[in-house]
Amino acid sequence: MTEEPKPHIDNVKEASREAETATSAKRPARALKGVVGAGKAIDLGALPDGATLHSVLAEPVKLDGRKALRVRLTPEAAGGKPNVDFIDMPTFVRLPVDFETGSISVEIKSGLLPDAPDYARGFAGLAYRVSGGSFESVYLRPANGMKLKPPAPRDRRAIQYFAFPDWKFDRLRNEEPDGGFEAGANIATGEWIRLAIFVDGKKLRATVNGDTVLDIVKTKAEPVMGDIGLWVDIGTEAYFADLHVASR
Repeated sequence: MTEEPKPHIDNVKEASREAETATSAKRPARALKGVVGAGKAIDLGALPDGATLHSVLAEPVKLDGRKALRVRLTPEAAGGKPNVDFIDMPTFVRLPVDFETGSISVEIKSGLLPDAPDYARGFAGLAYRVSGGSFESVYLRPANGMKLKPPAPRDRRAIQYFAFPDWKFDRLRNEEPDGGFEAGANIATGEWIRLAIFVDGKKLRATVNGDTVLDIVKTKAEPVMGDIGLWVDIGTEAYFADLHVASR
């Protein structure tokens, strides 16, 4: 089987569990350029107030001495169709935090579930500018991390940017293979990874454990104010901790 399946041309299914309330969080403090951990800290030791679940299950846990949120797809989403229910879809814990420009950082530890398909890579990351039927995302594929010495070209595919609904990973890879929308990273499954994104209009920089791995001059969506999300995909059990958001 290929690393990730090709998309079907289907109508995009609405994300499950639409928001019950949409209370806006207080706008976080101005970002400190390039500084991970700056801004508003969001406690993930419990499901944050106003959070809504979209095709995912989430529960607070304590792992490795950290308060974390465990996130995975619902059985219904995991048993659905690729590119309709999963694969670069709105599958996230949505948090009512205003964000358009600034920085987001989080610690992620992800691995593969026992029933994960063979193309699963521990997909987990951040969604941002979640508004209406669109969002952008940067996520990790820890099973493609350099620490695990995967074969080429997987060793160059450990972190990914995409813009839903029009620019998912496969279209970016096929139409703009040299666009810098994915890259390798020195990571692995089963370890805590600090993912941070720095967003300014259409410019995006992403770091992994402090090292810049993506530096995109022009992303694929128009900048809009929206919420943020803790995003996962098929076959993944992910833990999120130490979330900070700085909006400006």
